[in-house]
Order: sequence, then structure tokens, then C-alpha cells
Amino acid sequence: MKSHRKFVGASLVALGLLTLLGRPASVASDGDGNWPQFRGPKGLGISAAKGLPVTWSAEENLVWKAELPGAGASSPVVWGQHIFLTCYTGYGVPRQEAGSADQLQRHVLCLDRSTGRLRWDTPVPATLPEQEKIREDHGYASSTLAVDDERVYGFFGKSGARAFDHSGRQVWQADVGSGLSGWGSAASPVLHRNLAIVNASVESGALVALDRATGKEIWRAGGIKEAWNTPLLVNLPGGGTELVVGVIKQVLAFDPDTGKPLWHCDTGISWYMCPSAVAHEGVVYLIGGRSGGGLAVRAGARGNVTDTQVLWRLNKGSNVSSPVYRDGHLYFAHENLGVAYCVNAQTGALVYEERLDPPPGQIYASALLAQGCLYYVSRSGRTAVLAAQPTFEQLACNSLAPDRSAFNASPSVAGNHLLLRSDRFLYCLGQK
Repeated sequence: MKSHRKFVGASLVALGLLTLLGRPASVASDGDGNWPQFRGPKGLGISAAKGLPVTWSAEENLVWKAELPGAGASSPVVWGQHIFLTCYTGYGVPRQEAGSADQLQRHVLCLDRSTGRLRWDTPVPATLPEQEKIREDHGYASSTLAVDDERVYGFFGKSGARAFDHSGRQVWQADVGSGLSGWGSAASPVLHRNLAIVNASVESGALVALDRATGKEIWRAGGIKEAWNTPLLVNLPGGGTELVVGVIKQVLAFDPDTGKPLWHCDTGISWYMCPSAVAHEGVVYLIGGRSGGGLAVRAGARGNVTDTQVLWRLNKGSNVSSPVYRDGHLYFAHENLGVAYCVNAQTGALVYEERLDPPPGQIYASALLAQGCLYYVSRSGRTAVLAAQPTFEQLACNSLAPDRSAFNASPSVAGNHLLLRSDRFLYCLGQK
């Protein structure tokens, strides 16, 4: 293989070193009721919450239901008594008049966590020309926000990355590229120290790290091709942190402070990468590919680690939804087959492969692990709840009919409540 430098270039801005010495904004934990980014505090889809509902319907265990001003696939994030979310209006909204591209707007929303009442709605104009159509009605608001105690960070594809204060006022905007794709743009910002890191694979084929206070670019790393997943910060057992992202045919790791490439590995997955990685004790787990595939890679090495750090490979996977890890096992659901999987995380052996009943339809949302349960949300709004154990046991299949709009967002947690988002509504579910 040719030098990794040929397809991954990284530059460090000197000012960035000074910025990193500054006080980072507060980091949330699930224990304080916050859910600050895609898939929760560490991006692993795991919640420590207790008292979440196992069963619900449009009437049962429904705390509140808020009609949204627009459609979207982004997941809600939570800070304190606020829920932050994005949507879009004016163009390409499912089940509405097509509209025109010059009317397209994204919106950053803030809702009251207790009641679902809309606190504020900040419009984000689109930088035109935009993609004329997004495939499968995924729309123009797919990236989940990230939030800290000072600001809310959003990524809007060609319209750039932006930060807002908690009252909805825009603080800064940063362009990260102008590329477009028929699948749209979907990766979500990741916060690390004083950086907001964006996967701008579609827009510029790069990871871009921005100063959280000013939006100034601190570093940029290239070679990010066909990657629709949100990068993962991996804590190494001996100390240190790596930033991992799956791209077509490979997984890449970087120093999150500088953007320096650290290691790369061939995945054997020849399709674009949508599922986000998960990690446990320095081992990174990835799944992907329409034909299905997965692997486990030990982080912390350098260079090409394909022949040295791969622990196992698997011919099962998911093309869209991301997995979760629990007690030595990896759990995930196939996006089209309605099949749930459990894999031995040490050996890669398939523990179970079982059909969900009734068939839930397509599953694009990533898995959630909470209170010993696995939550798999389908696009039809059906949610299969399984026991998070190596023996298959389906506990419930819940529906929010009559809402027939798409449920593409991943579930989020707010204290002891579950948040589910469709193209029309945000639902807060809790035991009653």
C-alpha cells in the first residue's frame, strides 16, 4: 500500500495549540440527565437511565407529543431543561408541495423538556445551489446537534457548521466545503476539548476541527471518502484518545488534537460507511455494507494495522444503523431484513440471528442500550424492545400509529424519559 500520507493530509494551525490550552466547556454525562450529542455522552448509544418505558403507544406512557414545524432525520439532544433539534421547511418536505430551493431553510429548535413547548426557532438559510433531491426522503436536516453548557453546534452540509448560544442567537458560521450528494449529508459534530469536529466527507472529503468559541479552523485531515458516519472518540486503556472514522474500504484513526493520522486498517467492506463505530477498552467495532460485514480492531498502534490488530471479521452487518456493546457482546439490527444479531465481542462468533416479530420494516435508527434493554426503532415508528442478553428475548413491539411519517432519527434519553422523533412529531415517553 502506498504511504498513508498520500490520501490523508493534516495541517496544524499554530493558534490551535493555544486554543487547546483554554478551558473546555462543560462535558455532560448521562447521569445528569443530559444527552449532548448523537448517541449520547460518549457516542456509544448507551444510557445509565432507570425507569424508561418498555411498552408504549399513542396513548400508553405518552408524557407529551410536540408537533414540529418541519421534517428531519436528526436526533434530539438534551441539556438541562432544554431539548435541541433541527428540521427543515420550504423544499422537498415529504407529503407536502415540492416548493422551490430558494425557500429551503433549516431550523434549530429548542423545546421545553418538561412540556414539549417550543421555546425558540432559529432559521438557518440554505447556501444555494443545494442538492435538488435527497434519496429516500432523508431530507436536509439529518445531522444531530451537539451541545455544551455554552453553545449548540450544528452541521448543515454545504451551508456550513454553525454555533448558537442557548437562546438561539448564532455565534459563528464556518464553511467546510461545497460538495453535494444525492444521499445528502448526515454526520454529526463531535466535541473534544475546545474543538467541534465535523465529518465533511460529502462537502470536502475531510475531517475539519473548529474552535468551539470562534469557529476558526484548527486542523483539517483529508481522505474521508464515502463516510456518512459520525466519528468516535476512543479512550485507550493506557491513556490517550484517538478519533476513529469509517470510510469506504477502510477505518482511519487520527489524533483528535492535531488531525495527525495514526493508523489505518482495511475493513473488507466495499460500500460507503454509514454506521458509526463503537469501542470498549480500546477495541473498535465496526459494521457496514449492503452485503453485511463487520470487524474488531485494537486501537493504539501506528501505520497499516490490517495484518496485526484485527481481532476478527464477520460476514454479518448493517448498512445504516449502528451497534451497541454490552458485557462482551455486540448487538445490532439489519436495516432491511428485520433481523437482530448478537455477536461475541471477543471472538466474533455469531451468538444469535433472530427475526423481530412482527416485522418492523426498515431500521435506519441506531440501537439504544438502556436498563438492560435494546431499543430498535424502525422507519414505520415500530420499536422492538429486546433483553440485552446473549439469549434472544423480545420484550415488546411498540407503535406510535396513527403517525405514518418516517422515523429516521435515533432514540435519545432525557432523564427517565425516552425521546422519539418522526418527520412530524417529537414524542416524550415515560412510565406512568
